[in-house]
Amino acid sequence: MGSSSSFWNIAYQQAMKSGVLVAKVYSFLHVTTNYLAFPAYAFGPSMIPTLHPSGNVVLAERISTRSRKLSRGDVVVLQSPEDPNKTPIKRVIGLEGDCVSFVADPEKSDESKTIVVPKGHVWVQGDYTQNSRDSRMFGPLPYGLIQGKVLWRVWPFQDFGPIGPTTT
Repeated sequence: MGSSSSFWNIAYQQAMKSGVLVAKVYSFLHVTTNYLAFPAYAFGPSMIPTLHPSGNVVLAERISTRSRKLSRGDVVVLQSPEDPNKTPIKRVIGLEGDCVSFVADPEKSDESKTIVVPKGHVWVQGDYTQNSRDSRMFGPLPYGLIQGKVLWRVWPFQDFGPIGPTTT
């Protein structure tokens, strides 16, 4: 009878240790991905030549966006204002108060428009403007839709490295 209770005692202790370890790992991942950094997948032609159209895995940090410390040229992950389930990656072209001139539809005409980016918003565009859905279509982007600033490309491995801001 004594060996049966010691078996369950040991099994209980092992289960508790495993449960605590799982809880610690989950907590670490939760804090890391929600408050510090997260991986994002980018595909499509809108960011050629910075990102490959066949797909990239990038690492983005959340601290800059939460403190609103973005700069012109930063590459950001955003929640699409047109489809909340999509998270495109674009480049910041203008900050609040900036005058931004752009060609609304480069395939149809050369007519340019100018807009002042309102407070609490940024202007984002893809690097390959002929094939990008960006602020030219949906207007200035609220800071609240920016999920993170892209720091590193981690896949494909041959292009592993930092993605820095580019002045435009």
